[in-house]
Amino acid sequence: MSDPSAIIAAIVIAAGGAVSNTDLPPEVKAPVTDTVAAIEEAAPALDRQVGDVLATLPAPVQQFAQQGIDDAAQKLSGVIPPGPLTPPLPAADTSPRADSSPAGPEPSAIGDVAPGPVDADGSVGSNWASTNSTDTVFAAPTSSVLPRLTFAPGNTFATFVPWLTKAGKLCDGITAPTLAALYSVENGFRYGPSAPVSPVGAKGPGQFMDGTWRTYGKDADGDGTADILGVADSVMASGHFLCDLYTQIDAWKQRGRVRGDTLDLAIAGYNAGAGAVLASGGMPSGSPDYENQTKPYVAKIRAAEDYFARLLSPFGGSVLSEVGARAVESAMNFLGLPYVWGGGNIHGPSHGGFDCSGLTSYAVYTATAGKVTLPRTSETQWNIGVERPLSEAMPGDLLFGNWGPNGPGHVAIYVGNGQMIHAPTTGDVVRIADIFPEMKVRRIV
Repeated sequence: MSDPSAIIAAIVIAAGGAVSNTDLPPEVKAPVTDTVAAIEEAAPALDRQVGDVLATLPAPVQQFAQQGIDDAAQKLSGVIPPGPLTPPLPAADTSPRADSSPAGPEPSAIGDVAPGPVDADGSVGSNWASTNSTDTVFAAPTSSVLPRLTFAPGNTFATFVPWLTKAGKLCDGITAPTLAALYSVENGFRYGPSAPVSPVGAKGPGQFMDGTWRTYGKDADGDGTADILGVADSVMASGHFLCDLYTQIDAWKQRGRVRGDTLDLAIAGYNAGAGAVLASGGMPSGSPDYENQTKPYVAKIRAAEDYFARLLSPFGGSVLSEVGARAVESAMNFLGLPYVWGGGNIHGPSHGGFDCSGLTSYAVYTATAGKVTLPRTSETQWNIGVERPLSEAMPGDLLFGNWGPNGPGHVAIYVGNGQMIHAPTTGDVVRIADIFPEMKVRRIV
């Protein structure tokens, strides 16, 4: 039987995308956003209501009614992203118990962790949260209807992109899509003071317990605070944590102490603790917590990796030149910053934000280490570089649109896959959106 939520999800994704990527006035956006949230909240109840109604129909009629739902869901399935829409993990009152496994390894010299004692076999361990049950990372259930990626207030996926990309380069074993899939499962990309806290007290988008945060929580974005509720500090902490797990588990595999896929086991360690992996000789098993939470947690993350690889591909693909990649990354650091007319220059935002040409001026200047300084307006920036066909646009190229008698009235930075990052207009923020019709390309660097 098809899930009626599939139809709801398609509607919500379409409506949410419209809110995110169009210049609707605030008085239109606000009620749409509220309606989208209400629809998502009501979807499970609607599933039950549909089932109840079908059950009251005569059997032959039930068959035709259900077929209608199935046909509609099938036609809409192409717009529903795979992976994160799978059923949620079972709710749990407690995280996996570390007392069912030996004490976790000691600190190592990996990442930001200070060197520590050596294991009895001569190996060096790492200080993970698995040393006791209150210091494990909790896998929070996620929505069964759709992942809140691009439109829910305070939960914008694009805010995570530059940090997922950065954390995905910390070590060879951990990638940005893996981290994105993990954050989708952990807390649905919810962050800030309103982000839900797990039943055992795990906090923030990475669902860290306090003990784990004391080890891995660092001030990654230079704002003077290691913020467990923030995006940058949490994502970088997760990257270091997973890299430590990956390195230790790979060493255990080399010595024959555990078996299995190293990344699978590292993700399991993020949820259940490294001690649980070592005690089981691989994937944690036997305990109901491991069977009902840890194993589905790993499977769900691995299943979502391909989806997030496609979602992230414009920002980290091999097609980016080194300078183009830096231009895109520089601009993305300001996703969500308000548009301010006349705002921004080669040194960064001013008066609280950027306008379109202020953002491009900063991104190009930063990407070229100060070697290229653009003129200040979109009209004058059009005269720099070489025009290229839109079909040949590369990430980091400038896109010009809103043409008038004096030239382009808008400029943006191409990020790939038909998308750009730009500062749109008064009342909006720096965002990623589809490129405008009739845009033209200039290759500046």
